Amino acid sequence: MKLSDCTTFKISVPNRRHHTWASKMSTPIGHHAVVRLETNDGIVGWGESPAGETWGGSDMRYYGETPETVCHMINDHLFPAIKGMDPVQISTLHNRMDKVVKGNPYAKAALDMAIYDIMGKALDRPVCDLLGGDFRDGIEVAHSLGIMPVDKCIEEAKIAVDEGVLTIKCKTGLDANRDVELVRRLREEVSETIKIRVDGNEGYSSVSEAVRVTKAQEEYGIMFCEQPLMGARDLARVADRIDSPIMADESAWTMQDIIELDGLNAAQYISCYVTKPGGLYRAKQQADLAGALHMSVDIGGSIELGIGNAANLHLGSALPNAILPSVCPVTKPKGCKGPEIAGIYYLDDVVSEAFDFVGGRVLRPKGAGLGIEVDIQKIKEYSL
Repeated sequence: MKLSDCTTFKISVPNRRHHTWASKMSTPIGHHAVVRLETNDGIVGWGESPAGETWGGSDMRYYGETPETVCHMINDHLFPAIKGMDPVQISTLHNRMDKVVKGNPYAKAALDMAIYDIMGKALDRPVCDLLGGDFRDGIEVAHSLGIMPVDKCIEEAKIAVDEGVLTIKCKTGLDANRDVELVRRLREEVSETIKIRVDGNEGYSSVSEAVRVTKAQEEYGIMFCEQPLMGARDLARVADRIDSPIMADESAWTMQDIIELDGLNAAQYISCYVTKPGGLYRAKQQADLAGALHMSVDIGGSIELGIGNAANLHLGSALPNAILPSVCPVTKPKGCKGPEIAGIYYLDDVVSEAFDFVGGRVLRPKGAGLGIEVDIQKIKEYSL
């Protein structure tokens, strides 16, 4: 079995509402790259890259990608380097990609998940089995409230909770007073028992501001504080002065980052997902290292469509330490049954079937490979 053909698409899917966070206030979500890989014996695998130009690491350690750069890197550099190789040789494939292109993990991740999809279909096994086993069949959904007026956040949170969500994620980092008010009102007006997590996306201007805001939010009960400001050293300074655990996201792209975070006592939790480290293969390594250092992980992401969401759910199923509520969307193509708000960020999708949402959890697709069927007509409809 050899990799024989590759086609890339740039697509844009309609949003349910504009979704923002501190480092991304203008560009819409849902503008993604999709890759179709084929083998010489006709097996097809699909991958997705929700790349964003404003999404990177601290102090330019990692830089933004876009659907355009992803397609360019795959078409002109990465796929030519792996064409003709056996997709089962995943370590060798990553080594070859790393030799021809430094960085660009979102481009590599799209190829990686398509290769895993092919492997699973060839072996008639789900991707989570290829990653070592199935610890769970789904992930608890943390419904993400973008940066929008508090009244709109409360209105949306109430519906999401009524539809079954058990955890709310608050995007914060631009307005300290608003960020405290939001947590207070969620606790007082939405639920006394709902879990609340906050994510500043590096938005706070100083350690003192991040500490002050988080301490005020702690009065109303938060699970943990995610990436309130930039850099591992400042995360460590915040972690030393608050009671809640710190989760690292923008500061946790590679295994080397996790070693640094652990050495500084900067984070107890890591946001782990397919795209940041460059694919399922690297993400599994990253999560296993975090586990060895007694860190738990969530399955974060970049508001993926069904292809990338399936990959993240298979990853989360295979990680013993993926125990935290995560922003895994509830994938739902237009016309399918399911929630209207809870975990819903798009009005349609490029996969054929909705993902099950049961007991506050989104379940990974069953079946070989990623377990999804891509609707090629939707790919064509939403292609740019």
